[in-house]
This record gives sequence, structure tokens and C-alpha cells, in this order.
Amino acid sequence: MEQQLNMLVSNGQDSNASAFDYDQAFSRNLGWFTETEQAQLRGKRAAIAGMGGVGGAHLLTLARLGIGAFHIADFDQFDLPNMNRQAGAMQSTLGKDKAQVMQAMAKDINPDLQIEVFPQGVGAGNMDAFLDGVDIYIDSLDFFAFDTRRAVFAACYRKGIPAVTAAPLGMGTAVLSFMPGKMSFDDYFQMQGQSEFEQGIRFLLGLAPARLHGTYLVDPSRVRLDLKKGPSTVMACQLCAGVAATEAAKILLGRGKVVCAPRGIHYDAYRQELKKTWLPGGNRNPLQKIKLAIARRMLGQKLVTAERQHEPA
Repeated sequence: MEQQLNMLVSNGQDSNASAFDYDQAFSRNLGWFTETEQAQLRGKRAAIAGMGGVGGAHLLTLARLGIGAFHIADFDQFDLPNMNRQAGAMQSTLGKDKAQVMQAMAKDINPDLQIEVFPQGVGAGNMDAFLDGVDIYIDSLDFFAFDTRRAVFAACYRKGIPAVTAAPLGMGTAVLSFMPGKMSFDDYFQMQGQSEFEQGIRFLLGLAPARLHGTYLVDPSRVRLDLKKGPSTVMACQLCAGVAATEAAKILLGRGKVVCAPRGIHYDAYRQELKKTWLPGGNRNPLQKIKLAIARRMLGQKLVTAERQHEPA
């Protein structure tokens, strides 16, 4: 039965593909973009690492923008805790590969899409292939994938590829762009050579020095750096996709102001606040060092408390 269903879906996609008209499908983008710009977007290739809460939303948003080609990477499968935020998480996709599910969803929007899937994720062995011919990289890796994230951003910097990261924080997003010839990811975050705990603090505070989201966290015990878990919302993921796609469009089309590190943007829908952040020197900034020390002490105390609560009696 499942095989027959898959054949029906496949046949339906083939039929839709034969009748697909790119110009008609994305005609409502015109006005905000010219016909020439829409054609340019069709010829662009974006790489997205991670097909979870943020990555899936990135892919579908950029596909609807009319970008014509993607490299996507993820080694994980959908499970029940993904339901609250991930675009591809449904009862019908539980246990299925995230990258394969999202590839099918994107091609259901635009059957002409070129999508190369990297089902083992991205790493040293396939980094060059993942970034080959790419015009922009959109970061969607798990928050705790520090080493992989640093490696991808470093490769983008070497290859002159613009890279954007949009973090889902509370009910908002913090966005940083790293442009060729400007401040690099490593220079900004200063995470190299640090413990995993320290990298987490530096990444979090570097992303959001304004800390807009912290004021309405109702249960801090849900933030568990030791278990690599934390609370999330679908609103944040959708906001990430909207803001990152806008930055991507400006970068790819070469129009509009692009705010790049050490400057960033933090918008929080819950607080209805927008902060334009500026962190000269990144995490080396003297004021930022004070914030890091405070966060280190507070989160360290929570970590010790959590470990004691889980010690055997």
C-alpha cells in the first residue's frame, strides 16, 4: 500500500512538473522585485546546513522567493519533540530523514528546483562539495554544533561566500551576516579553543548582546546546557526565515543595506522591540566580557544545581 501511495505521489509530481510555469508561480513577487531580479534569483544557489526548525523554514521560504538551486544537509530524522516548530515534522514524517522530507516539500513548491542532498550532514569530508557553486550560505545547524558551525563559516570566509545566521531566541530572532572581507565568524565569537560550555555562552551572547528574550522566560530550569536542550517556539523559527531570506535577497541582488558583523539585528515579537546591535571586537569587547562573566557564573551555578539534582541518592 505504501509503495502504491508513493507511486501515486511521484506520478502527481511528474504531472505537475510538466505543467509548471516559473514565471506564473512567482509572479506575485514582482513589484517588490523586478522581472530581471526574479530571473537572477532563479539562477542562484543557496546552501543550508540543518533541516530542523529554522533550516526547514529557510528552505521553504527561499524556495517561494524563487531561488532555483539548493544544497541541503542533515543526518537526523523527525521525532515527536520536533512538532512544535519544525516545518517538516508531521505524523506522517515521524522517523523519516529530515533532508529527504524537506527536499520533497520544496520540490512540491517548485518541481524545477535543483536540490542536492547531503544526508550525512556536512563535515570536513564533503565541505568543498557542499559549498561548490554556492552563492550564499544560510546557517541552520543545531545550536550546540559548535565545531561544525565554525568549520562551515571558516570555509565560507575562505571561499568568499556570504554567510547568514539567524538564531531563534524566545519569540524573536537575532541575525548576523558575515560578508567576504569583513569581520569573520571566528573573530567575532572567539570560540576557538574553548570548552563546549564556554562556546555555548559565547555563541549565545554574541548572537544577542541585547538579550531581549531573557525577560519573559517563565521556567529557567528548561534551559539545560548540560543536556543540550532548551525551549523553543515556532514563532521564532518563522521570524528567522523571514529576516534571513530578506538579507539573502539583498545580498544576492546587490541592493539594500546589509548589516554585517560586528553589527546585527535582534527583533523580539513578544516584547515588540527591535535592537540594532553593535559589538566592536565581538566577544573581545570589554563590556561584552563583563556580560560573559555574569552569564558564566549564572549558567554555571544552574549547571551545578542540575547535576546535583540528578545524582543518585
